[in-house]
Amino acid sequence: MATAFADDPAARQARPADDSSPEAVVVRFAGDSGDGMQLTGGQFTLSTALAGNDLATFPDFPAEIRAPQGTLFGVSAFQINFGSTDIETAGDAPDVLVAMNPAALATNVDALKPGGLIIADSGEFTRRNLDKAKYAASPLDDGSLAKWQVMAFDIGALTLESVKPFGLGNKEALRCKNMWTLGLALWMFDRDRAPLIAWLKAKFAKNPVLADANVAALNAGHAYGETAELAGPLKQYHIAPVDSAPGLYRTVTGAEAVSLGLVAGAQLAGLPMFFGGYPITPASAILHHLVRLKEYGITTFQAEDEIAAICAAIGASYAGQLGVTSSSGPGIALKGEAMGLAIMTELPLVIVNSQRGGPSTGLPTKTEQSDLYQAIYGRNGDAPLPVVAARSPADAFECAIEACRIATQFMTPVMLLTDGYIANAAEPWKVPDVSTFKPFPVCFLEEKNGGDGELLPFARDEKLARPWIKPGTPGLMHRIGGIEKNPGTGNIDYSPTAHQTMTDLRKAKIDGVARSTPPQEVTLGETSGKLAVVGWGSTFGPIHQAVRRMRRKGFDVSHIHVRHIWPLPENLGALLKSYENILVPEMNTGQFKTVLRDQFLVDAKPLTKTSGQPFTIAEIEAAIGAFFDRIPGNEGGEVDADTTQLPSIKAVNP
Repeated sequence: MATAFADDPAARQARPADDSSPEAVVVRFAGDSGDGMQLTGGQFTLSTALAGNDLATFPDFPAEIRAPQGTLFGVSAFQINFGSTDIETAGDAPDVLVAMNPAALATNVDALKPGGLIIADSGEFTRRNLDKAKYAASPLDDGSLAKWQVMAFDIGALTLESVKPFGLGNKEALRCKNMWTLGLALWMFDRDRAPLIAWLKAKFAKNPVLADANVAALNAGHAYGETAELAGPLKQYHIAPVDSAPGLYRTVTGAEAVSLGLVAGAQLAGLPMFFGGYPITPASAILHHLVRLKEYGITTFQAEDEIAAICAAIGASYAGQLGVTSSSGPGIALKGEAMGLAIMTELPLVIVNSQRGGPSTGLPTKTEQSDLYQAIYGRNGDAPLPVVAARSPADAFECAIEACRIATQFMTPVMLLTDGYIANAAEPWKVPDVSTFKPFPVCFLEEKNGGDGELLPFARDEKLARPWIKPGTPGLMHRIGGIEKNPGTGNIDYSPTAHQTMTDLRKAKIDGVARSTPPQEVTLGETSGKLAVVGWGSTFGPIHQAVRRMRRKGFDVSHIHVRHIWPLPENLGALLKSYENILVPEMNTGQFKTVLRDQFLVDAKPLTKTSGQPFTIAEIEAAIGAFFDRIPGNEGGEVDADTTQLPSIKAVNP
């Protein structure tokens, strides 16, 4: 989906972002994993983007492929935060919860704001389904939902009535429930149905009866909203478009942005790209997107396992293409030995790690940032490689280009970190002008580079990168492999001097990457002060909003967000030391905090969360407030040396 804004730029300056304002609304669709909640949320996102609102989404899948129907662990949810202001997170607490069965209500209602609206499918609140959701009595009748507004009606029966003219069987007809629900949501927020009707007709072009039935269900849900408004809490809201800079916009998920960025990076390097992958949640979507981009010189290969996938990509890099592979934590572990081979052979390779909860199989569909140690340190021997982390779905595009640049210019594998939230979430993205990206074309060695006609495949340029030699280049036959080699000729060399020299060179090359990256900037706030909240990856949105709100309340707090995780920016140490206190929120047990302490000897404090859910703005706000209560000279006393004593951290990690 793309939208063009052609207004006068001066008339569309972005207003200050604050997603707690009445100009922003958070809606969560929740139901059984077979109820089509992701499809419903995705199409509502499309209509919201077409309406010109800024938005952020959070799809939340169950881990089971198909959990037993109606069970608590089979609930699938989709949350969207949208409004006429800049939106940077999927929102803390929903204003509206659409619950398609008792299990969906039970697992999501506590997140709903007091006074928020519950729209429930009363037809699903049978004794059998109530038992599965652990309800002794129906919450629609026992008063337990008194602090919220409730609209309950039999969506199944209303859907069956709306599609009766099309002669569908009961099971097929009930599959239209999500379109009925979507129609109601479109009415509630004054959305145009025409684009979704066109989408339904295209989707079911080979079965026009199904297309017409789904359109009828969509229209019936929309019409019901008009009727229900007369007699209950269901009201219609109009959310004005956000003020945006002119340009072409589209919604993009992190997986899509990574895929497009990899293609752009290969084009900027002047190389064809080979992608070797193996299906794993949540990384599989990258392979799915790249398969559709073959016209840009992209070859995709689904391997029989993770090891074959990365080894095939290394082979492609050896042959003169840009090798790329992708996985999540368990697959990255399997790729570890081959990563060492790519480091030892000094070949360009991009490794995308879409992090998920671990260890082992862990939480396959939930988000986490717990692969940081694995990315920086997780290989045998001294095997450094650069690590780049995307902060949002749209940011993943530029981060993928940066990973390609570093890999080809420094002849090294590079790891790009995203996570389950970034991979699946969507946000509007202003399609960039490709002419603004500086190309970084590669040069292959085509003649001998040593004195007296000698070939030195491991000679170094000013970046300490070795030459890239395509196999089959006349006169440039050379040895390459995983065994230690002579610093210049590449011949096998086990001597102490050779290994010391090559280990030092490989480290110095990666350390030198920092000289080619921008200095670390302060994302929000001052370059010195009482407290810096330092983040990386997908914590950007909640940190940024929390810091903005606390600064408005007069707190001396700033936000620093790090893209280049390894090597760290050259000025980062001095920048951190200009603050009296440092707080590091991350979705692990404090890994980046430890890296900062190790590299810069700063007393960084952790704020950790490993629940499989992103941070909320409120959690980080509370941690900032608690931190100031413990700063000497403030009303709460001194900072406790053990940050686990902070009440906010106890709340996050009960």
